[in-house]
Amino acid sequence: MAYQEVTTTGYGTRVGNSFRAIGTGFLLFIAGTALLWWNEGRAVKTEKMLEEAGNAYVEMENPNKKDASLEGELICGTAMATTEDSLTDADFGIGAKAIALKRTVEYYQWVEHEQEKSEDKLGGKEVTTTTYTYSKEWVDSPIESARFKDPAYQNKNTVLATYEDTEQYAENVSWGAYKLTESLIHHISSGEGLELAMAEDLLKQLDKSAQTAYERFYGVQKSNQQPAAQQPAQQTAIPDSVKALLPDSVKAMLDSLQAVNDSINKAMANAENKKDLKYIHQASNVLYFGRVPGVPEVGDVRITFEKVVPAKVTVMAVVDGDSFKPYKAKNGKRFQTLVMGKKSGDEIIDAEKEANNVLLWIFRIVGILLVIVGLKGIFGFIETLLKVVPFVAGIFGWGVGVVCTIVGIVWSLIIIAIAWLFYRPVLAICLLALAGFLIWVFAFKGKDKLKELAANARNKNMTQTPESV
Repeated sequence: MAYQEVTTTGYGTRVGNSFRAIGTGFLLFIAGTALLWWNEGRAVKTEKMLEEAGNAYVEMENPNKKDASLEGELICGTAMATTEDSLTDADFGIGAKAIALKRTVEYYQWVEHEQEKSEDKLGGKEVTTTTYTYSKEWVDSPIESARFKDPAYQNKNTVLATYEDTEQYAENVSWGAYKLTESLIHHISSGEGLELAMAEDLLKQLDKSAQTAYERFYGVQKSNQQPAAQQPAQQTAIPDSVKALLPDSVKAMLDSLQAVNDSINKAMANAENKKDLKYIHQASNVLYFGRVPGVPEVGDVRITFEKVVPAKVTVMAVVDGDSFKPYKAKNGKRFQTLVMGKKSGDEIIDAEKEANNVLLWIFRIVGILLVIVGLKGIFGFIETLLKVVPFVAGIFGWGVGVVCTIVGIVWSLIIIAIAWLFYRPVLAICLLALAGFLIWVFAFKGKDKLKELAANARNKNMTQTPESV
């Protein structure tokens, strides 16, 4: 059953909060304006840098042999990234000869979900009803259940062990006859599961520690009641009542996570290197803390190990001796990249341009939203003052929202146009013209429309008056 908490905020408090929000509104407005200005300059500089790099690079035909004539040149070539370094996870005594070693830790916990619903009351008060629901899920860090709102779920979480996510990379990674730099190494994504081969003594030690933690929380009696291994896996999804309120994109992400969870459980059941103790289970590349992996209980811990193996990669960077360094364009922007597989220089440049364009629009949207939200924060006190009559405040608030949205968009277009004026004069002029058109429509056409509506209303009243008499 959901737990609800009802709070009431008085009219005076709401008015005070709305006036304090003016300062926050100004900060958001300034931040949005600055972001729009910076973003346009960043996008133009990046595009010019990519154009320059696209005209400057040369294809490296044979990366397996050093070519002195390419020293200082921006090259694009494809070769195998390999290493002889051995990496070890010190906590578990496992490792491999790999480019990188990664450990991902998940905890099975009660999770609190919060949903608010506010209602304005006559006189200016606001009544907020907050509904809290709870579900068991795999999360990336332990959750402090002592802070849960529902007393029935407080102190319901525990963990059988606590570990951090880790990533370590080889220091020496060869790419043909050259060595990759640290930043390029981090771009290699040829990950695969690391088969576990843990020492028996360590497994027993971990099992004993997990048992102690389990019995401290659940008690000795429950720990002796081992659930059946063939019991179907417990559902970890968010309840349908909560899931129905989520956007489709979030639902799709949850379904994907559930599929990953099912695949991990299946892999553990079929793994050849499977080892089962009472509270520790090793299978494939997963180490599981808990009684039965397929039937998780609160406190269970799942650790997945991955290694990055040698792979064919394409590098685009400036040759610097037996290694590489970033390309520096005339405008000061730097560029180097590593992509998986074989790619041509043109393909890489085109992909980078597309990414730059996507980032441009993301920052534009964020900047415009910040400006609009900032304006609403600045003028929101007007709506709050009218909250004594919720119906009137709602109508006026809608109008303020529309005006702030229009002004925010116009202001943003002006900032974008001015920022681009030094780089793209034609586009800047078009944007200024569009902003001017919107101002004209809003300021003049809108006024004419209001006069027309008022005149129609007067004529209608005049024609109806004789009949009423």
